[in-house]
Amino acid sequence: MSHTDQVFRNARLVLGKDVLRGHLRMKNGVIDDIASGDTTVAGAIDCDGDWLLPGLVEVHTDNLERHVTPRPKVNFPMQGALQAHDAEIAAAGITTVLDAIGVGDPYGEGFRSRDQSLLLSLLDELDAAGVLRADHHIHVRCELPAPNARELFEPFAHHRRLRLISLMDHTPGQRQWSDIQHARVYYTGKKGWSDAKFDEEVRIAPERQALYAEPNRAWFADFARTHNVALATHDDTTLAHVDEAVALGAGMSEFPTTLAAARRAKDAGLCTVAGAPNVVRGGSHSGNVSAIELAREGVLDALSSDYVPSSLLQAAWRLQADAGFSLPEAVAVVSRRPALASGLNDRGELAVGLRADVLRVRQVGTLPVVREVYARGRRVA
Repeated sequence: MSHTDQVFRNARLVLGKDVLRGHLRMKNGVIDDIASGDTTVAGAIDCDGDWLLPGLVEVHTDNLERHVTPRPKVNFPMQGALQAHDAEIAAAGITTVLDAIGVGDPYGEGFRSRDQSLLLSLLDELDAAGVLRADHHIHVRCELPAPNARELFEPFAHHRRLRLISLMDHTPGQRQWSDIQHARVYYTGKKGWSDAKFDEEVRIAPERQALYAEPNRAWFADFARTHNVALATHDDTTLAHVDEAVALGAGMSEFPTTLAAARRAKDAGLCTVAGAPNVVRGGSHSGNVSAIELAREGVLDALSSDYVPSSLLQAAWRLQADAGFSLPEAVAVVSRRPALASGLNDRGELAVGLRADVLRVRQVGTLPVVREVYARGRRVA
């Protein structure tokens, strides 16, 4: 067998609707056979009863940004940061990742205020060298009140990795930061602002929104529609926010902050995406709706690891314990559903003919532990 051909035996295979005790064969980068019972194929890997899951699909992670700016005002070289990010993503069981790159910063600070075109050339270079572990796509997060959002988007506009555009507005006092005190804690804590600076930014925010937010919203939505790029809205809070998302042509509602908004999004046919850290921690760090509540109410479609890659797989286990999901249902929330919402129909499930993105997982205590990761049949972690 080649390095991308392998047989796994004595495994619990988490399929789309059930769990099968049996074996799986991958060949030439795709899943070639799935069957119950044992096999006598020479060289088959004995999984010793471990679960085999599809590779996880991550639609929104800021993890690369964390590696590029590991401390306030510290910039780490992009290639080293990208390699560390890629390794961490793969070790967490994520075989497909939409790297979320913020473009535009109303305050002119940090990663999101800078040109990130180097990232694209490095991804292509590392991919050509065959050293990337995960399959990397790009999710551009457009900060609508920022005057430089369109300018910073330009390097991504026609790149083959562009998969998703999201429309964001992190102005304190609305959406994610409807609770102004939660916003104050974040901006003074993470960004190091003084209370006086925070108050001044809140004061001038309406003017900034009037000048830039609505024109940028219309422009990015039109770009996504014209170029057949998936579109998401971010932090929908009210029914009007969701109705606006539908009117703009969005297919995804990321991190709805209220149950009412999530219900409206679900009814409208949008894919509702919540944060896996919210599930693992038992609540939102911003004081918004609990993702477990969304799951229990039947309005959770997909999860994103957001700022903790390892949370994605852990959250699937928590959905079973805390929301009554079956294991196949929970796994679909972190694999098949986000894949389909991103237009990636060839992955996210253990099924013959799909990509051989496969995780071997063992439960230790109450948590899953990733033991092996295969991407297109090649072991990457």
